Amino acid sequence: MRRHRTAAAVLLAVGTLLTGGLTTATAANAAAPAPTPLPAHSASAADQHKARTFWTADRMRNATPLDLLLTPSAAKTLKAPKSQGATTTVAPAAPTAFPQAGGPWTGGGSVVKTSGRVFFSFQGRTASCSGNAVTSQNASTIVTAGHCVKYQGSWHTNWVFVPAYNNGQAPYGQWTASKTLTTPQWEATEDINYDIGMAVVAPLNGQKLTAVTGAQGIQFNGGYNKQMYAFGFPAASPYDGTKLIYCSGNSSKDWLFSQDHSLGCNMTGGSSGGPWFTGFSESAGTGLQVSVNSFGYVFLPNRMFGPYFGNDAKALYDKAQVS
Repeated sequence: MRRHRTAAAVLLAVGTLLTGGLTTATAANAAAPAPTPLPAHSASAADQHKARTFWTADRMRNATPLDLLLTPSAAKTLKAPKSQGATTTVAPAAPTAFPQAGGPWTGGGSVVKTSGRVFFSFQGRTASCSGNAVTSQNASTIVTAGHCVKYQGSWHTNWVFVPAYNNGQAPYGQWTASKTLTTPQWEATEDINYDIGMAVVAPLNGQKLTAVTGAQGIQFNGGYNKQMYAFGFPAASPYDGTKLIYCSGNSSKDWLFSQDHSLGCNMTGGSSGGPWFTGFSESAGTGLQVSVNSFGYVFLPNRMFGPYFGNDAKALYDKAQVS
């Protein structure tokens, strides 16, 4: 989860949105352009083997949330989300509490296996995010955040998904990406409205991912202002990346500078890419994924934002599930 830090960052976000709006308005009066190719990065068999052997238990335990690895120039506008100088404690949560600002998920169900931690190399350093397996034609598609597959102009390497991650252990295996994809808008300008990434993972021990973990449904153009459940593996203080954490509550549309969903939530760095569900069943641990943990504003602590899954997200999913 990335967090906008200063007024300058807010202005940059507004500029991006305004530029996008002007471009769209101009295009509406012109001939329809050719479809923009979806940005994707393929990993060779050798790359996949390297990733599979790279991620030892110790490396997974020591991986840093991506948000904490930003370059100094990026840190001027983004920072890892954390409490604003105050000590934050995580109170024990009931298995099924609604609303919930952040606490360990102890309710069981399918979400325990479909969600997991994402590990990758970023600028030569080990980093982490979160992700979730969704139903797909190839039975191998994971949804995460755009900045969890590509950031600052470079695709991440040694990319693996570890469902039901447990303190360095991978009870359902480490699944290496054969391809990672993102939206054209994230590729071009890292537009926060389109901070969506997907990955296609290679079979493991002769099986495809969702045959092992199960899969969650996915929904597009589902609207705003719904009951939401968000999950992830935050690894920045006060969390440590060892537990599946969740937030729940009534969501709203960001009324500030983006078109994103908004939800009361105190998850921190490392939770980026974790799934947001609507129509979530606490007893079954299933729902329809409609967003991912993406960013927050520093001046709005304990508030998470996630991109709206519209037509661009659907195009990305359609491409991923047949890759």
